[in-house]
Amino acid sequence: MTMCCTQAALPVPADPDEVAAWALTLIQTRQTVLPKRLLAPGPDAAQLQALFDAAAAAPDHEQRLPWRFIGVPADKRALLAEAFAGALLDRDPAALPHQVEAAREKAHRAPLLLLAVARLDDTDTEVPAPERWISLGCALQNMLLAAHAMGYGSALTSGQALSSPRLHALFALAPGEVPACFVNVGTVSTCRPMRLRPDAGRFVSWL
Repeated sequence: MTMCCTQAALPVPADPDEVAAWALTLIQTRQTVLPKRLLAPGPDAAQLQALFDAAAAAPDHEQRLPWRFIGVPADKRALLAEAFAGALLDRDPAALPHQVEAAREKAHRAPLLLLAVARLDDTDTEVPAPERWISLGCALQNMLLAAHAMGYGSALTSGQALSSPRLHALFALAPGEVPACFVNVGTVSTCRPMRLRPDAGRFVSWL
């Protein structure tokens, strides 16, 4: 079974014996598609709910829900664009006009754009921060795989703007909330070759 990042949604096999192979294929064929190559249409309302349901299935010690997602609809992209531009100028007042415009343009890529936020409450000592980050990572991977199964491309993007007070203010982040990355989902315009995966011998050892 082979897949391309531009293929249609992959149906789950009817034969239970084939489900494991389907799941492994889904995992192994997912790849990052940069937001500039993600076009409309994006997920519809039902598909978006399915992506959130996938995130909700992530491991969550003590059910703290140590993360959340904030969507950026089309009519709010201009606000994010100005936050990106302002964050760049805060870091580099000498930034050239084309650099500022490039920062703004990033807010308008990908039809579905979500900010992933980690909730790291210092007063809660029962579930340490690493476990909270792991939970968010699992939620993100679940969403990426679900989007891939639907036939969409996706990417996680970050950057220095995530630490900007402008972005924190725009998204009304509470104390202890840390913006982790943006989730970008859309229809793939052009497909790239799959990158080589590392051999297990490079990252597995045994006691």
